[in-house]
Amino acid sequence: MANLIQELIQKAAQNPKRVALPECEAEKTLLAARAVLDSGIGMPVLVNDPAVIRETAEKAGVSTEGMEIVDITDEAGRADLAARFPKEEMMLSEKACLRKMKNPIYYAMMLEKVGDVDCTFCGHTNTTGDVLLAAQTVIGMQEGVEVPSIFALMEVPGFEGPEGDRIVLTDCGLNPAPTPSELAGIAIATCDNVRALMGWEPRAAFLSFSTLGSGAADSVDKITEALRIAQERRPDLKLDGEFQLDAALDPAVAAKKLGRESSVAGQANILVFPELNTANIAVKLIQRFGHGKGYGHTLSGFQKPVADSSRGSSVEEMTGDIAMVVIAAANQ
Repeated sequence: MANLIQELIQKAAQNPKRVALPECEAEKTLLAARAVLDSGIGMPVLVNDPAVIRETAEKAGVSTEGMEIVDITDEAGRADLAARFPKEEMMLSEKACLRKMKNPIYYAMMLEKVGDVDCTFCGHTNTTGDVLLAAQTVIGMQEGVEVPSIFALMEVPGFEGPEGDRIVLTDCGLNPAPTPSELAGIAIATCDNVRALMGWEPRAAFLSFSTLGSGAADSVDKITEALRIAQERRPDLKLDGEFQLDAALDPAVAAKKLGRESSVAGQANILVFPELNTANIAVKLIQRFGHGKGYGHTLSGFQKPVADSSRGSSVEEMTGDIAMVVIAAANQ
């Protein structure tokens, strides 16, 4: 973990950003904020009641010196933010804005929406559902994307692909049974996010038990339809399928099974799974049998970068995830 996390931290420090951190009741949030500031990743913007921040800082034994604090109890500040927030675009009334701003994660994302911060990191104390609802309500989805998604950046010992021992799997955490249109959006959002985060040229393979019609089933039809939609929406991206896993990753197998040219087959760096079962199982198999490691809580598909942290994350993992969302913000 240290190699990749340190690499991400160093990359983020090259273009530090303002990071909203609303969950200031958690000691790990402030410890991560300290690490972010000390490592030069960005400016932590603590969005909460100052009394809560002080109490948590004392418990954690951490100094908030050098960090910015946004007081969510300040009426003038709330009124100013509500006035600047694009209420018509997000279909929220002034009254609704002021009501939602009592919740720190909504306040933080509203700051991001108007450009006062560059990204938001939360989810350490709030559920994924809470984070998703706030982001959909306040940030909004990017064009051509219907549902948010989460990808896993895997580091796999012994794997030799176009990006060395690293590869991305999607969607590994949110969508149990995406429709073809939703799956197309997941692939598009992942490509854009991976390009911003890692600087890769995305090559996304839509996976199946079938390669180019070698098998027949409704699930294969779903994959081919998702691919068609994605290619139609984003002809600039390298997307191909349907492929079995070996055809997506092994050039020799791809040459044997395809019988045509492909800019993705045998050299995919993004694997698009048909649904959550297979994606989640694949991540666990890589971790358990391949001794691989997976990272990534940056949500794909929103107009601006938002990270949904795991409630079980360590301070080191949180710092690495903040680095990832900072990089995404820097390259958006």
